[in-house]
Amino acid sequence: MALHNELGKKGEELAVAFLFKHGYEILETNWICGKAEIDIIARKGNLLAVVEVKTRSSVVFGLPQDFVTPKKIQMLTKAVNEFVQSYALDCEVRFDIIGVTLTQTGHEIEHLCDAFYYF
Repeated sequence: MALHNELGKKGEELAVAFLFKHGYEILETNWICGKAEIDIIARKGNLLAVVEVKTRSSVVFGLPQDFVTPKKIQMLTKAVNEFVQSYALDCEVRFDIIGVTLTQTGHEIEHLCDAFYYF
C-alpha cells in the first residue's frame, strides 16, 4: 500500500474512534456511490453526519481541512443524497470535516461541524 494511502487509513481510523467516543453511531465507512466516496457516515440522534477526513503528517503546506475541494464537496452532496434516498432516511444532514495531523508524540484532531453547506 502506498504511503499516502496508509496515512489516510490511519487518519480515518482515528476519526472513527473520535466520533465513537463523542457519541456517534458509525453507519458506514468508505461508502462508494459512483465516483464519490464518503469517508464516514455517522448518526447521532436524528442527525446524519457526513464526514470527510483529511490527514497530514505536517501542516507546513496548510491545515488538513484546507484540502477539501469544491469538486469533492459537489461529489459528497450527490452521494449523500443517494444514501438518504436508498435507506429512506428522515433526518437532518450535516457535512463535517475531521482534520487529522500526525505529530511526533501522537496526533491532533480538529472536528469542523457544518464545515460546508449544500444548496
